[in-house]
Amino acid sequence: MNKRKLSSFKRLWTYLSPYRWLFFLGVFLTILTVICNALLPFVTGLPTTEIIQNLAKHEPINFAYIKQVLVVLVGLAIGYSVCQYLSALLITLVVQRSMKDLREDISKKINRLPVSYFDTHQQGDVLSRMTNDVNALMNAMQQSFIPIISAILGIVFAVGMMFYIHAKMALIGVLMIPVALIISKVIVAKSQKYFQDQQNALGEMNGFVQEQLTGFSVIKLFGREEATLTRFKDISHELSGYGFRSAFISGLMMPLVALTAYIAYIVTAVLGGFFVIQGSLTIGNLQALIQYVWQINAPMSQITQLSAVLQSASASVERIFEILDEPEEVQNITDVPLPEDIQGHVVFDQVSFSYDPEKPLIQQVSFEVKPGQTVAIVGPTGAGKTTMINLLMRFYDVNEGAIKIDGIDTKKMNRSDLRSLFGMVLQDAWLYPDTIAENIRFGNLEATDYEVVDAAKTANVDHFIRTMPNGYEMMIDQEADNVSLGQKQLLTIARAVISNPKILILDEATSSVDTRLELLIQKAMAKVMKGRTSFVIAHRLSTIKDADLILVMKDGHIIEQGNHDSLLAAGGFYEQLYQSQFAEKTEE
Repeated sequence: MNKRKLSSFKRLWTYLSPYRWLFFLGVFLTILTVICNALLPFVTGLPTTEIIQNLAKHEPINFAYIKQVLVVLVGLAIGYSVCQYLSALLITLVVQRSMKDLREDISKKINRLPVSYFDTHQQGDVLSRMTNDVNALMNAMQQSFIPIISAILGIVFAVGMMFYIHAKMALIGVLMIPVALIISKVIVAKSQKYFQDQQNALGEMNGFVQEQLTGFSVIKLFGREEATLTRFKDISHELSGYGFRSAFISGLMMPLVALTAYIAYIVTAVLGGFFVIQGSLTIGNLQALIQYVWQINAPMSQITQLSAVLQSASASVERIFEILDEPEEVQNITDVPLPEDIQGHVVFDQVSFSYDPEKPLIQQVSFEVKPGQTVAIVGPTGAGKTTMINLLMRFYDVNEGAIKIDGIDTKKMNRSDLRSLFGMVLQDAWLYPDTIAENIRFGNLEATDYEVVDAAKTANVDHFIRTMPNGYEMMIDQEADNVSLGQKQLLTIARAVISNPKILILDEATSSVDTRLELLIQKAMAKVMKGRTSFVIAHRLSTIKDADLILVMKDGHIIEQGNHDSLLAAGGFYEQLYQSQFAEKTEE
């Protein structure tokens, strides 16, 4: 086991330790279970030895002694059953509670990860780590924890009892152990790589399926069913291959370990018979020794049976702690408190940024937005428009320069405080499965029903809501397919309204709707933007004619800035963009 795996398993104790007293009590009861099980073969052999001795001496059978032994056997059997039940109950409680804590930590961690993490990782793979990997670990701990403890202690006690009965015969049982360990080590070394690949392939499959279900309508539209199915088959074939290799190789362990037990069983029976003839071993004790050989084999076979589960859990543990060890959004040691009355004065001061150090994107950008002004950012795809918003919200931090709000560098602000100043309406409207009212209230969880309705009226969506079944209590389905795209946009505008933001961000909010809905959304946005500093990203230049400041971006630079009329009069890049769109409309 490499250091990384060992470290991951050690960290599991941090989740078990809050329930350590239940854990230790469960282990103690497991030890009692093993002791009872170890004594049973020895006690079972006592009546046989007593009967043989009575017959050899031509004495009547000592039924009183046999009855006493039977009472002890019944007591051991009851003790074994009760301790086994209670230990299983306690360990199950510990595992379930610790895994609940682990899932909560992963959920909290995800909320602390930067946006850049989700830009570079498939959502399905992240979901797989939270569900499949945690479940694999939970099942392994629940199914194998007690059996492994019982197996190890069972082997120890069985070997100890064999030495107590006959030291030379005990060596046969002892020799079984290293042989089985060598076999296990060789097989685990071969199969572990495939278990790791299997978990990674499972994460890839979950990511692929999640993406395909999200874009199912698009796949149908472009007739990509066959191509999608082919890709799924490839991933499935890969997963099947890793699954076969890992299961087949780990499956060799049990028959090979069992072979050593059969050899030991034969040697014990033959050699034990010799010692009985010599008179150094009783028949009852030979019976007990043969049972102890099986008591050594049974737990070793049990461990080999659990090998696949344990190796899968080992791979899952690494994947779980990989996400828990991901760098979080860096928090300031001392955050500058926000002024009580934010005006919305925004300044970009020589800002530079790149996602990849080898490929500069935003370079030396500077501009000023006064409180209550509307600034529009336009330019071709890839110019850096959305990146500017990501920097403003501190989804990413600038490499050079500073972004200031009311004179305070945003890097010195607490991220939560900073983002509380903003309301956003994006091109991809996101609604979650709940009522329409709760989707609007998402912008302010303390909002009253009256405020929800008022926000809907401001966003020009109240009439639409009241025409729907159950009105504000209508449930949005999983993919929000029971409302149109334009209606989604209006609901997200209502959500922004209810949050009462100081600064508003509108990112391509009308790019995917028809002309009628565009006018409706524009009216709603005009109401929301009134008196607020607003940033608007738009491809349709006709929607930003009234902006106080228009920034024209190209290749990460602001190449022009001014209002609509001054930029048209300048006859530069903006005028070319505007005329090209106007020409397209004329042709239409």
